[in-house]
Amino acid sequence: QVQLVESGGGLVQPGGSLRLSCAASGSIFGIYTMGWYRQAPGKQRELVATTSNGGRTNYADSVKGRFTISRDNAKRTVYLQMNSLKPEDTAVYYCNLENTYVEVWGQGTLVTVSS
Repeated sequence: QVQLVESGGGLVQPGGSLRLSCAASGSIFGIYTMGWYRQAPGKQRELVATTSNGGRTNYADSVKGRFTISRDNAKRTVYLQMNSLKPEDTAVYYCNLENTYVEVWGQGTLVTVSS
């Protein structure tokens, strides 16, 4: 079974940057999408960014121009580069992997943007 482990979260000042990583282990074959979701205090979980097997990307309007998602299939890892961070970006960020057969979530990593 596939497992996802996120890392890279932490405390950062407004305007700062962080890079999140999500490493996949276990057996996964074929076409799959990987992405990042987040859940802020008092809010529902929302999509941040996704990247397809073919390299297509999708971003939430709130992060366009600031965040970049990428994947390294050789390392079985997806990244989220977060720049120009705002206090409203504070949330638990969850890695996701999905295809026709499986849907897997990581345990989450906390990002806190505060002065």
